[in-house]
Order: sequence, then structure tokens, then C-alpha cells
Amino acid sequence: MNFGEQHDLGLPVDVPSTALFTDHYELTMLQGALSSGTADRRSVFEVFTRRLPEGRRYGVVAGTGRVLDAVENFRFDSGVLDFLRERGVVDARTLEWLASYRFGGDIWGYPEGEVYFPGSPILRVEGSFAECVLLETVILSILNHDSAIAAAASRMASAAGGRPLIEMGARRTHELAAVAASRAAYVGGFTTTSNLASGFRYGIPTVGTSAHSFTLVHDSERDAFRAQVDALGRGTTLLVDTYDVTEAVRMAVEIAGPELGAVRIDSGDLLLVAHRVRKELDELGATGTRIVVTSDLDEYAIASLAAAPVDAYGVGTQLVTGSGHPTASMVYKLVARARSADPKAPLEPVAKKSLGGKSSHGGRKWAARRTDADGFAEAEVVGTGPVPAALAESLLQVELVKGGDVIAREPLDTVRERHAAARGLLPLSATQLSRGDAVIPTEYL
Repeated sequence: MNFGEQHDLGLPVDVPSTALFTDHYELTMLQGALSSGTADRRSVFEVFTRRLPEGRRYGVVAGTGRVLDAVENFRFDSGVLDFLRERGVVDARTLEWLASYRFGGDIWGYPEGEVYFPGSPILRVEGSFAECVLLETVILSILNHDSAIAAAASRMASAAGGRPLIEMGARRTHELAAVAASRAAYVGGFTTTSNLASGFRYGIPTVGTSAHSFTLVHDSERDAFRAQVDALGRGTTLLVDTYDVTEAVRMAVEIAGPELGAVRIDSGDLLLVAHRVRKELDELGATGTRIVVTSDLDEYAIASLAAAPVDAYGVGTQLVTGSGHPTASMVYKLVARARSADPKAPLEPVAKKSLGGKSSHGGRKWAARRTDADGFAEAEVVGTGPVPAALAESLLQVELVKGGDVIAREPLDTVRERHAAARGLLPLSATQLSRGDAVIPTEYL
């Protein structure tokens, strides 16, 4: 696996830089550290989650490629510096330091598409305290959002049992979040998107034909179907639930012939209607015409249609909102630091002591996945000392950034394939939609 190959992932976010995708206190901490002399202390921050969302059996790492882009584009240009100066956010000394900011440290992490569990050190950021602390918010905002969407997508893909899934949630979220959500859904197992910006930026296959408005703007449903077939060909997908489904299916086959590509059902009792439509299509000789269903689907609705003659699912709202869990609840914590700015000073573990489940484990960590005799995962092993010889070939983290240079960009299809493989090596209960704890335990050494 070549993590060093470079790939153009598309357009930058349409802002001057990602430097202000952060919280005010990141900069005031920087000012304080510059004043106290701790800014240059070698430090290690880690991204992890203390628990999975309720009922989830595994998490999905998504957004890593976007994180790499964000770190590269984390620059304080003149406009950003003027804003900070005018608002009095930080002092002149800090502004001067920010003007030449470039992350020059190292980043290690789980490869994108991999699964994770509570305590997994998903990302490790190493460098001076000053350069690392500034990246906290932008890293978390990307990973929390994308990983939540990818996890929902993965569950939906499992429920679909190999049937194609179409991402179509752009209307239900922020316009930029929609592009990120489409990318994360593709990582999680979706096959296409309706979002053209996602297709343009990330190369995700795009699909789409017509909405109810297209039928309603014509004088009759027949006119609408004929116009669509004339414009897009017999392989198009006709929306058949604007008026009467039975009549619409009959008319669709009459106009397009048995070569009609698909019909879409967007309302009603989808299980019942799908069976009726399949029977009617077959009787009309359109045995190859597919049935696509939409209408506020989630993983549970998809699973309920497993026995229905459905060929593809279109999912919107529930997908882009994480199907009830819109964040992965990841945190970014300092786990080790040196006592001085001397680059040879040893790292010392640090950890917050807290009540209420917010404690963490100090120390620079490695992670490995122990497998059983059949190659299936049985434990997530996280440690701070030497790696046991038995786990040396099972380490999960890979180097993503070295000395400030991104070295691990990958094609999105590689990431998608990795997730499918990783999910396939989990115990079978990982794909169950019933509530339960993480499918494998996390063990600390």
C-alpha cells in the first residue's frame, strides 16, 4: 500500500485560509504559551473518543484527506492577521509569530476508512505545543462530522446487503457540509451522489433524473414521461408516485417500452408498493426495469425492505445528520510533553484527572488490532510502551505528515475499499442494527 503517492483531491474551500476555522481560545493559549516560554515544548496531541454513540458497534474514520488539506491551508495571511489585530484577539508578538506559521510537525493516524473503537488513537499530532494546539478545532470539526456520516452510511450499506445506495441529502444540510457528507457517505459504502459539487471535487459518480415538479409543470403525466424519455433516453428513471402509481407504471412502460431503466417510488408503504410495482412491471414485460425507493429512509427502513423487490435506495436527511448521531464525539487531548524546549528533552505522559467520565490515558500511544485464528478482530489493543512482537504486524497507525509535508494522500476509491475490507473483518454482530456495546473491547497495555 503506497501512502506516499500524491493525488489532487479537488478544489480548496472557498475561504482565504482554514486558519480561522478555530476557536478564540486557541490563539489566547498561544499568546500565553509564548509568554510563559512553553510554546516550543515538544508535545503530542491525540484524537480519540471515550465512547461510541449509543447503540453503535464500531466507528468509521472519515475526513482524514480533508484534514490533510486543512493543515496545509492553515495560513495566517494579511487579511486574517488584520482581522485579529483589529479585534484585539492577540498581542503584536503573537501576530508576528502567526504571520510565519506553517505546521512543521508529524501526524500519524488510522488510515481513512478504517474502523475504530473507544480509546482508539485515531490521530496523533506531534510538534511544538504552539503549532499543534492551533489545529485542534479544525481537525475535530472535520473528523467529528465526516466520521459520523460515514458510520451512518456504513450501517446503511450493511442493511442494504449489496444493493446500491444513492446519497441525496444536500437539501437537508449546509451547502458546504453537503459536499463533505457526500464524500463521507461514499467512504461508508454509498455508490453515487446527487450532489454535483461532490462529483466535481472528489470524482464521486453522480446520478439524477427528475422530481415531482417536472411532472407537475407538464399538462399531463404522459407529457412529462414522454419529454423525459425523449430527452434522456429509455434508460432513464421515471418518478411514478405523483398521482396514481399503477397507472403511472403502465404509462411509463407504454412510452419507454420494456427497456425503461427504472421507476422511482417516493411515498406510501414502500414495502407494499414495491411488490405491486414489481408485479406490474413483470406483467408488462419490463422485467429488467429496476425499482428505486426514496422517502426519509434510514438503516432501519432499509433493513425492513430487505425482502422487497427493491434495486436501489436513495437516502437524504437521515444520512447527512448521522442517523440520529451527528457527531462522533471525538476529542483532541495533550497526552505527552517535554519539560523544556530542548528537542532532546524526553516526553512525559500527561492526562486530565476528571470526574464524570472525562478522564483520559496519558502517553504517546500505538494501536494494534488483535485477531482470532480466522482473521477476525477480537480486540483493539492500545499501549504506550514497547509493542509486543505478536502485534508488530497488526499496527494500525500510518504516517500522514512528516516534517510538515503531507505524504499520504490517497484516491477516494482506495479509502472506500479499505472500509469495506475493515468492516468485513469485524465479528458478524457488528452489522446488527440492535443496540449493543462496541463489537470488540479496547485493551490497554
